[in-house]
Amino acid sequence: MIYINVKENESLDKALKKFKKKFEKTGVVKELRSRQAFTKKCIVKRHQIIRAAYKQQLQQAAEL
Repeated sequence: MIYINVKENESLDKALKKFKKKFEKTGVVKELRSRQAFTKKCIVKRHQIIRAAYKQQLQQAAEL
């Protein structure tokens, strides 16, 4: 359950913005989309390896 503390003079738009941000952080929609179609473990692992290599490449480029 997501709770949003709304201050006395705060507008509804700001409260909605906070809610959307918290909701996105929980990853509910992302998980829902990933569960719509089954992916093999080997494919998931391959994507993780590719992502890790890419991140490592970016870090090395930033250090130079």
